[in-house]
Amino acid sequence: MRIPRPVRAGALVALPAALLVSCSSVDGGGPSADDSPTTATASAATATAETQPSARTLSTAQPTPGPEKVRDAFAGLQATLDDSCTSEGQCAYFLGRVHDELERLDRAMKAEPKGPGHFPEPIAWIAELRETLGTDRTYPNLKKHQAELVGTRDRINVWMQDHPDDYR
Repeated sequence: MRIPRPVRAGALVALPAALLVSCSSVDGGGPSADDSPTTATASAATATAETQPSARTLSTAQPTPGPEKVRDAFAGLQATLDDSCTSEGQCAYFLGRVHDELERLDRAMKAEPKGPGHFPEPIAWIAELRETLGTDRTYPNLKKHQAELVGTRDRINVWMQDHPDDYR
């Protein structure tokens, strides 16, 4: 059985209109048949403003955490001790992580309440490595300086093991 074309067109217009009315009436927040377009727009704007956080709430600053503790940064560096370059992809990750952990430890040592002078050798070794690497943090450059990266990590590990009070 074929439905005449005018009936199909009317159904296409009536269905979305019926859905719109039913959605508006379910939550009670939509405009009623008595509302003018201006009233409906004003009601929608008021409802939106009531559900949005105020500007005062948005500008409330979250407290920023203090500097990372040396023991936490050193633990991150120690976590790289059992890793090495076994494949190309793993090597890129490993060298990048060693570099990142050394930078993290450097920031923690410089922010230490005892002062950066409390960690002179590790800070100097990281500065020397930073100078060797330059600004190039790409895998080919890290791979080229793999011995310096791992050597700096190992020297700092030995130094810290000899100074347990500095990170526990």
